[in-house]
Amino acid sequence: MLGAGWTEAVALAAAFIISAIATPAGISGAVLLLPFQVSVLGTPSPAVTPTNLLYNVVSTPGALYRYQRQHQTGGRLALILISGTLPGVIAGSVIRVELVPGPRVFDLMVTALLLPLGIWLAATRPARNHDPNQSVRPARHIPALVLIGLATVTGCVGGIYGIGGGAILSPILIGSGRPAAEVAPAALASTFVTSLGGVLTFTLLSISHGPVAPNWPTGIALGIGGIAGGYLGARMQHRLPDALIRRIVGVLAVAIAAQFLRSGLN
Repeated sequence: MLGAGWTEAVALAAAFIISAIATPAGISGAVLLLPFQVSVLGTPSPAVTPTNLLYNVVSTPGALYRYQRQHQTGGRLALILISGTLPGVIAGSVIRVELVPGPRVFDLMVTALLLPLGIWLAATRPARNHDPNQSVRPARHIPALVLIGLATVTGCVGGIYGIGGGAILSPILIGSGRPAAEVAPAALASTFVTSLGGVLTFTLLSISHGPVAPNWPTGIALGIGGIAGGYLGARMQHRLPDALIRRIVGVLAVAIAAQFLRSGLN
């Protein structure tokens, strides 16, 4: 565990680096910061879950503001994802406090989903298609109701484990053929709303369940680093080819899967 003052400084620097790398793919970086908080910053459980969600609340507006300036709002996709993640995170937060489910099965399930998907994204190139209606096509592959259901499950997972959900949703959406320029702002908007709902729920639950509120100094320090890193990452996105972003998502998915595999096996 780091000494007083150093915890916040290290948290800020780590969040800046991770969010700058992950934001162009629509991933806040919370899933990578979760084990970092436990092993390096010494954030105790279960407070680590809402602290990670607090990071998302503070950090994602920087990236969303930049995407808004670039006329990338996520549109209908963002609304679909939010309609699922918001009720999901409230349910997940209650489950985390009331039932404290064992993470092993979840860890291995996420590994089984993200590891092959990440390898596929990292090893292949997106199909070339200059059709202006390309953004409409993925909706036929993943119907809106299926996306809402997926977002609900992801939101619930976010409430239980303190991840925003973009780490799961973004690879799936990009893998289905949606352009990263559409997926990134939509996934981050969903992450922001999910995390805000989770922080509020955990704060209310702390009134009757003891120390389950966020570690506010650590969460805010992480968020400040994430604001700067997320803004930088969003600004870089339109300069990066989709093939490179696809590989970034793939590598991040593999790294996240490896972390979940290690956690599940331990």
